[in-house]
Amino acid sequence: MSNTPALEAPFDADQALRRARETLEIEAAAVLGLKSRLDDRFVQAVQLALNLQGRVVVMGMGKSGHVGRKIAATLASTGTPALFVHPAEASHGDLGMIKEIDLVLAISNSGESAELTAILPVLKRQGVPLVAITGGTKSTLAQHATLVLDSGVEKEACPLNLAPTASTTAQLAMGDALAVALLDARGFKAEDFARSHPGGSLGRKLLTHVADVMRTGDDVPSVSPEAPFSELMREMSRKGLGASAVVDADRRILGIFTDGDLRRLIERGVDLRDVRARDVMHANPHTISSDALAAEAAQRMEQKRITSVLVVDAEGQLCGAINTNDLLRAKVI
Repeated sequence: MSNTPALEAPFDADQALRRARETLEIEAAAVLGLKSRLDDRFVQAVQLALNLQGRVVVMGMGKSGHVGRKIAATLASTGTPALFVHPAEASHGDLGMIKEIDLVLAISNSGESAELTAILPVLKRQGVPLVAITGGTKSTLAQHATLVLDSGVEKEACPLNLAPTASTTAQLAMGDALAVALLDARGFKAEDFARSHPGGSLGRKLLTHVADVMRTGDDVPSVSPEAPFSELMREMSRKGLGASAVVDADRRILGIFTDGDLRRLIERGVDLRDVRARDVMHANPHTISSDALAAEAAQRMEQKRITSVLVVDAEGQLCGAINTNDLLRAKVI
């Protein structure tokens, strides 16, 4: 048998929408209400975390614990070493993970969670600084805290005013505010974020260079300016780039010829039997450096409406080529 309670009345779609909108209004008001409470205590909390030799140890029970895990993850991914320790497990040995050089960030709406308050005297004896995110500004947690960040809300979005809703949203927002203030104070950049997210799309965009994905060596189509048109066509067909570079004896790029150029020549009825590569190439084509980001190559191709670009080394010599298919395979675009 199902444990789901039976509906006492037919489902009211309008009422569901009203309740959802009311929830968003209540939670938005809860978050906005935090702005006026950000004062010197918040600044001191940022400074504590900024000057920390150890880690930020986040703690919380129940729904506050779920919020705490997210805050710890956000801090860790934005340049502040952090981890989550469950208060109940802390009483059974995990307190050993917390050192004097650490900072505890304790989260509790009431400030009276039994599992959390039980370990507060121990943290006090260890001399570990404690920052509390709580709505209970006179609670046991607040009394033990070095600093208190007030996350209190007027009411929960739950119509029974029981389920943690607006209060956990406020806790999460306060944690995000702390993380963002810290990353800004550290001068944390997108490249730093990418290094901790190498498997994500941002990591690929900010860590992948043209040299990592470009075609090199014999896979790069190129001919001399005196090459007959038939040789130019064979080189393009063999390498499958949809274009060929035209280079001098020192591998410096003189021009490029593409599939689109071929189509336009045929449309114009040009006799191609006696032409040379220099006769049909586009001089001074777009190029990109091998140490540029692959995302920059993608942006360049999109802006110029081209599907491939030639790659040059520090001496300006042809060293590779890249097209949109290469970028797609590398998941840069």
